[in-house]
Amino acid sequence: MWQEKDNKLVRLFIFKDFIEAFSFMTQVAMIAEKHNHHPNWTNVYNRVQIELNTHDEGDIVTEKDRKLAKEIDLIAEKY
Repeated sequence: MWQEKDNKLVRLFIFKDFIEAFSFMTQVAMIAEKHNHHPNWTNVYNRVQIELNTHDEGDIVTEKDRKLAKEIDLIAEKY
């Protein structure tokens, strides 16, 4: 579940293994590029933490972030 913390939407995704996590990240990267809205994220083995906020709006959470979060959730449902 996404949480709003420090002007960011934050969520931790946990996968079966590194390959699954990397596959997820690749799909998210393609969606993010399409929207020209890129996440801050980290990956350690099977864990991917994503932070979303809108830099050109003053680093706050906007509708742009909420929309991308929903699309990321749809990708995550496949795993």
